[in-house]
Amino acid sequence: MEEGERSPLLPQDTTGQKPPLSGSSPPIPSHPDPVPREGQAGAWGCSCYPPVTKDRAWTGDPAPPLPAGSSCIKYLIFLSNFLFSLLGLLALAIGLWGLAVQGSLGSAWGRPLPVDPMLGLVLGALVVSAVSLAGCVGALCENTCLLRCFCGSILALLVLQATAAALTAALWGPLQDGLEHALRVAITHYQDDLDLGFILDQVQLGLQCCGVVSYQDWQQNLYFNCSSPGVQACSLPASCCIDPREDGASINDQCGFGALGLDVDAAGRVVHLEGCGPPLQRWLRGQIPAVGTAMIVATGVQGAELLLTTWLIQALAVRKGAASRP
Repeated sequence: MEEGERSPLLPQDTTGQKPPLSGSSPPIPSHPDPVPREGQAGAWGCSCYPPVTKDRAWTGDPAPPLPAGSSCIKYLIFLSNFLFSLLGLLALAIGLWGLAVQGSLGSAWGRPLPVDPMLGLVLGALVVSAVSLAGCVGALCENTCLLRCFCGSILALLVLQATAAALTAALWGPLQDGLEHALRVAITHYQDDLDLGFILDQVQLGLQCCGVVSYQDWQQNLYFNCSSPGVQACSLPASCCIDPREDGASINDQCGFGALGLDVDAAGRVVHLEGCGPPLQRWLRGQIPAVGTAMIVATGVQGAELLLTTWLIQALAVRKGAASRP
């Protein structure tokens, strides 16, 4: 080997160069390896990071769709409750319109609520609308909380219906006896309460009757009593007349004037002599099959809604459990 040449096996002693590291230290690469991908080893023969798993809860991937049967149940619940919501809102509008026309809304402000049939219609329509909207929105949005509230409301309504039916069956006799008292109260306050007057007129026109037991019961009214100094003394309302319209387009309010002062034969040619108590009881007994059928149908519909909603809640729970697994 010539002078001035050094063996490549010997360490270089040139100024500014560092001696190599000892053989026990591994070499450091000049360019670091990139971050290994999933399942790929790094420069040391192993992965520096754990495998990345996809989780829908973190990646925002859409949840798997419901099975075909559960989807049909979902849209069936939505459509049925949407229909009941429309009916409830329609009844609510009718009730509010009736209260506005009668002036019950303004007169009841700051006082106890009046005894008004339209008020009962408004309250019932509010309940039906709220329950139906909860079921409709809960089924469409697949909201478990709303669906559970809907199920609880249906259960509460079923309990109330069963309680009302049981009380009606147990107290049917006293309820029939209370009809006569209610009719007498309506006769006494005929001019004072427009709602009671309207209901009594419809009863007398529909059943073709007058008074409670006979037409003479109108003597209990302050204005129709024969000792009254007013112009309506010894008279009867037009709803007691046999032909209140007298072949005309509108009801003749004076058709019953002076009827209480006539004898039975003369009064029988102008007004109805039979009272409304017995015909009203017969009419109510005749409505029992129709009312019972309506209650059975309503209970069946509510039971079907409850069963289908419970099924949908279980399907949503199963899908949520499957989506939460990696």
